[in-house]
Amino acid sequence: MDFGEILYETKDHVALITLNRPQARNALTMKTYGEVVAALERIEADPEIRAAVITGAGTGFCSGDDVKQVMLDPQEVERRRERAKAQVRAEPTPAAAALMSMSKPIIAAVNGPAVGWGMDLALMCDIRMASPRAKFGEIFVLRGLIPDLGGIYWLPRIVGLSKAYELLFTGEVIDAEEALKIGLVSRVVPPEALLDEALALAQRIAANPPLAVRRIKEAVRRGLDYDLQALGEYVTSSLGVLFATEDHKEGAMAFLEKRAPKFKGC
Repeated sequence: MDFGEILYETKDHVALITLNRPQARNALTMKTYGEVVAALERIEADPEIRAAVITGAGTGFCSGDDVKQVMLDPQEVERRRERAKAQVRAEPTPAAAALMSMSKPIIAAVNGPAVGWGMDLALMCDIRMASPRAKFGEIFVLRGLIPDLGGIYWLPRIVGLSKAYELLFTGEVIDAEEALKIGLVSRVVPPEALLDEALALAQRIAANPPLAVRRIKEAVRRGLDYDLQALGEYVTSSLGVLFATEDHKEGAMAFLEKRAPKFKGC
């Protein structure tokens, strides 16, 4: 697959995925999602790759969905409405399923804002390193939605239930210092050194026995009572209902129009 909205590089058993829509703070289109999934599948299938790093081009890590395309495109909205009406059996979203099923370690080098699905992306990586310019926010509630598996499954396990609820219920955006304080990231690194340090850590991991590393990752998951399929089905079915609500439309329009939303509970 030829990539147009991400960059994909490999060196010394490490793969680097760079979200490459800097003009939009690396907001995700359906094409971007597809390319991320394809890159992850390539990493998983390549026996020469032992670890990976994900980062963003420019000043942002990932600002979540491209609202105009992913949330407000008439065809996409109608597809979700029909799916909700038909009560089609839900499956985990493809990008979340790809990330959560990866057997190889993934490091997020969060160089700037990671909000919405951008924060979910960082959470579904195994290790997060951040620049002081990074910001994190599970802002789905402000759009009348729920997070993907990153926010629902991993956030409570990383920062604890009380703090996770606070972030999820309010949509608060926190800075890198707060993220380090609550354990959301393992270290904060100067912007000019962030990617180099993330790649160096990935290479340290890649230098270890790959089968042992993969077994460690799987053992940790099993110890957390990991049930991707059931939780993914619930998240996707919930999104199918919520995408069809007036509150979701109001949240998306308020964001585009730069005004405070007025939610009605319908």
